[in-house]
Amino acid sequence: MTIFSEEILAIRKQALQKTPSLFNQVDEISEMNTIKVLEAFRKHRVSDYHFRTTSGYAYNDAGREKLEDVWADICGAEKALVRTQFVSGTHALATVLFGLLRPGHELLSLTGAPYDTMQTVIGHTCTSPGSLKDFGISYSELPMIDSGVDIKSIAVAMKPNTKMVLIQRSRGYSMRSPLTIAEIRELCAHVKAINPECICFVDNCYGEFVDTLEPTAVGADIMAGSLIKNPGGGIASTGGYIVGKKELVEQAAYRMTAPGIGSELGASLVDNRLLFQGLFMAPHTTAQAVKGAIFASLFFSLLGYKTLPHPSDKRSDIIQAIQLDSPDKLIAFCQGIQKYSPIDAHVRPEPSAMPGYQDAVIMAAGTFVQGASIELSADGPLRAPYIVYLQGGLTFEHAMIGTMGAAAEILKLEERSK
Repeated sequence: MTIFSEEILAIRKQALQKTPSLFNQVDEISEMNTIKVLEAFRKHRVSDYHFRTTSGYAYNDAGREKLEDVWADICGAEKALVRTQFVSGTHALATVLFGLLRPGHELLSLTGAPYDTMQTVIGHTCTSPGSLKDFGISYSELPMIDSGVDIKSIAVAMKPNTKMVLIQRSRGYSMRSPLTIAEIRELCAHVKAINPECICFVDNCYGEFVDTLEPTAVGADIMAGSLIKNPGGGIASTGGYIVGKKELVEQAAYRMTAPGIGSELGASLVDNRLLFQGLFMAPHTTAQAVKGAIFASLFFSLLGYKTLPHPSDKRSDIIQAIQLDSPDKLIAFCQGIQKYSPIDAHVRPEPSAMPGYQDAVIMAAGTFVQGASIELSADGPLRAPYIVYLQGGLTFEHAMIGTMGAAAEILKLEERSK
């Protein structure tokens, strides 16, 4: 640890003294989720036979089908679509939207403005060719209040043509709290009481395995996310998933491929072993990331910065937001994370325009899998109050060192400005 200053090391020591009690619950959740995954693997008799790759149309791909059966069980759902053909979490989410919504339907977001890349999919705040707006699908959103979702206003916000409500579990680029599984359960029950036919769709990105249940086990009709986040365990090299009620997942599958084809085709060009092994590792890897987030919250709170969640808050995603109040500090933070990454540590990230984002964004991601946010990474838009979003960490040790590296760069910046 001699690479860090005495000041950094002293704060590290203070932070670590507070972690044991905070880590206990994280370890318990990881153990319970590992048991759940093991039981699903055993129930479905996963074998190395299921690890082989397939080509062409891949009819009757036994590994692909087995993987999706296991996923459905783990998520308490009827059907799963787990494919490397999804290029990102946004792609999986968009597949659900375009698969289930039709002209004249309305999409209502219950959690305020969605993540930036989803706004381009929706197309109601920006011009985006091929968006939902282009297809005659209307959109509205219910702003969140201090206590979370404005549940009392849902009945007024829902219209006769509100076909689907969108529930974003994670915070996106905001300082609001992520939704807990208990809150998602309450929201879904409330929506169904108003209109049983309305589809409850959860953007589950960053939330998988942070709790012992997934949204589809507590009332959500369908959810989607990315395999290079929590559920890939840092091993899956690409892909995404859709899980939920059978008829809804099948409709989404028709959008992924073509009507009449659906989930029947799709070659396993990426070794299925990586997807099975990543799923097996996911509870432990997610726990490592959560511990890293707790440490970062402790560390930067000791430095005097506003953090969300607070160190003792119940976690519902792997993201740690830190308000830096300065564009230079936001850049320095991300450059510090990059400096202590295993890949491209020599690179200095700079803010730039990125597809799907409304503001210039800086991203630090020295990851083995490009853009994998279950690996230690940090990013944020260049807009006030200049919040950085830290997530991931295949090991707690790396998450801790990366956090210290980010703090060191900020302290250097402050020293130069004196």
